[in-house]
Amino acid sequence: MEIERQFLVKDLPPLPAECETIRQGYVALEPEIRIRQIGTAQYVLTVKRGAGLVREEWETAISQREFDILSTRLEPGTRLIAKRRYRIPLSDGHIAELHIHDGHLSDFAYVEVEFPSAEAAASFTPPGWFGREVTEDARFSYSVLAKADGMEQVRKILEEST
Repeated sequence: MEIERQFLVKDLPPLPAECETIRQGYVALEPEIRIRQIGTAQYVLTVKRGAGLVREEWETAISQREFDILSTRLEPGTRLIAKRRYRIPLSDGHIAELHIHDGHLSDFAYVEVEFPSAEAAASFTPPGWFGREVTEDARFSYSVLAKADGMEQVRKILEEST
């Protein structure tokens, strides 16, 4: 089970020196079947079901060869997402995972915080550098962002809300 809240980023905080480079793609969108390369040596297959704050999640390690094969079989119309993930400790003890994207989502920044329970998630007060919450807004899911026009969709949504 995964319990997390997601936010756009209003202002980038000071970034730690360390980050993880990630490439991820979607083999299927319903249920969501994601492949991910973290750094140069870790490969993961994840299956997620549901949407919003609480979702079912199952993960297993895969080989680089399996990742390479699956990355040629992505959901039609989607691309691999390239991003850097920074882990930023918050004053309340939570860890913010800040994602700064490259490639077709260049300059898009997104932050998420995981929680042990829905109650803990509900009582969380985001810091000032967090922007608009998009936890329940499916238009900001990675299955949408992975599409070739994902960044165009983000810009359109943001223009509509200003």
